[in-house]
Amino acid sequence: MHVPDGFIDAPVSLAAGAVAAAAVAVSLRGARRELDEKTAPLAGLVAAFVFAVQMLNFPVAAGTSGHLLGGALAAILVGPYTGVLCISVVLLMQGVLFADGGLTALGVNISDMAVVTTVVAYALFRLLVKVLPRRRPSVTAAAFVAALVSVPAAAGAFTLIYALGGTTDVPLGKVFTAMVGVHVLIGIGEAVITALTVGAVIAVRPDLVHGARGLTRPLELRTADGTTTVPPTAPDPAPAAATAPAVSPAAARSTRRLAAAGLVAALALAGFVSYYASTSPDGLEKVAHDKGIDSKAEDHAAKGSPLADYQVKDVADERISGGLAGVIGVGATLAVGTGVFVTVRRRRDRTTTTAAAPAASAASAESGTG
Repeated sequence: MHVPDGFIDAPVSLAAGAVAAAAVAVSLRGARRELDEKTAPLAGLVAAFVFAVQMLNFPVAAGTSGHLLGGALAAILVGPYTGVLCISVVLLMQGVLFADGGLTALGVNISDMAVVTTVVAYALFRLLVKVLPRRRPSVTAAAFVAALVSVPAAAGAFTLIYALGGTTDVPLGKVFTAMVGVHVLIGIGEAVITALTVGAVIAVRPDLVHGARGLTRPLELRTADGTTTVPPTAPDPAPAAATAPAVSPAAARSTRRLAAAGLVAALALAGFVSYYASTSPDGLEKVAHDKGIDSKAEDHAAKGSPLADYQVKDVADERISGGLAGVIGVGATLAVGTGVFVTVRRRRDRTTTTAAAPAASAASAESGTG
């Protein structure tokens, strides 16, 4: 659903850019509460995984394909604020490096694909987990429904943006019906991918799934001698926000194994499986062509990029070229995403340490005078 340049006029594109910038700013602040020492690097991996899976277009109808949007998946795994940032990083990498999604339409794409999908999906997900039995299968089921609904919601949001600033004169009713209709089908694929991924992570490390916190049993790690339950970390006498909780060696090894498995999966999907993805136009491209929305589409400003259209320039073999582009994209998204999230987490740590210092000094002085 990447909107190209020329679909939306300049005033609405600028307004969407302002909305996207505000959403990213709010998410940067909110992500400080969601990220910790364990989850900050994993959030970068979530962004890289979403990038990889978005390369896998799957057929949904005659001559039409779809791909993961990822807002629901990211929000459930790492939190809604961090989820918005994950999808924003993916869209930025796609637009700048791969000429996928217009640069003047970047604000439109972030507002639609990052903000709308994440907000809708996570709100519905939280509602469902409150009314469903407090078990792990309920989390997976809620993830399925939330992801399913988030895709046609994004299609409806695009229709609204088009109604405000579309550059072609196409009846709004036709655009809405076509967009929502095809994206309901795409939403089924989104729901399956999201539920399978969330279920797989919950099966091995439920404590790392943001949306499952408080709903799952304590982490259990299998050892040669049987099952070992990792007890909660003992409370620190210092203020809790001032220091990060200790991570047991077993939990750290488990986290590293999960991260390695996720990275290998992302590289395999982008570097190999993507070659077999559907070549049919995605839902927006199909609707735009059939309804004439694309009559004023403009060439991408980065169409001369060495990685444009997910192909490495001057590499003749299409399979190798696409695979290399996918691997480069995963690496770039992982590096940028991890850099952003680690920086956000460290900024939070500095803020809490600074805030805790006066309280600790006051307590020390009071103890001395007593």
